[in-house]
Amino acid sequence: MRVVRVVRVGVVAGAALAAMGAAPGVPAPEADLAYHGSAVMTEGRVDVRLTPRNHGPSAVPDATVRLRWSKPLADRQTLPEGCARSGERVVVCRTGALAADEAGERIELGVRLRDTSSEVLLELDTVWGGGAVDGNRANDQQRVLVLDTGDTYYF
Repeated sequence: MRVVRVVRVGVVAGAALAAMGAAPGVPAPEADLAYHGSAVMTEGRVDVRLTPRNHGPSAVPDATVRLRWSKPLADRQTLPEGCARSGERVVVCRTGALAADEAGERIELGVRLRDTSSEVLLELDTVWGGGAVDGNRANDQQRVLVLDTGDTYYF
């Protein structure tokens, strides 16, 4: 099962590297990616819902968001299509195409922490922006402390 996840990450990373090979002398398009959503933790399970948004001015054919937890994840995870494990504490997910000044499809995933914890810090950021330059990286980097209370925390 882990081998499949490693292959998925390789496909996502390989697509990113292939797309970054823009023609020399051609300026990269500009886009402003952002992520907003919520996270809730109950008994060591963290459920995350996030919606990517592209504030433009250019469309993005695809992007990859990284979700990094401060605690190790359990070895076995069931992840949605388009998401893959890329480390002990990291999951990456494709956003799909993002039109300028539009929100993308919501991404929903649940992960289990390896050990029970009263809190976890979740960090989100863009790993790859579809070859576009993002001059405002502040809004595509989120940090949220999630307590194991069943309460919803918004970012």
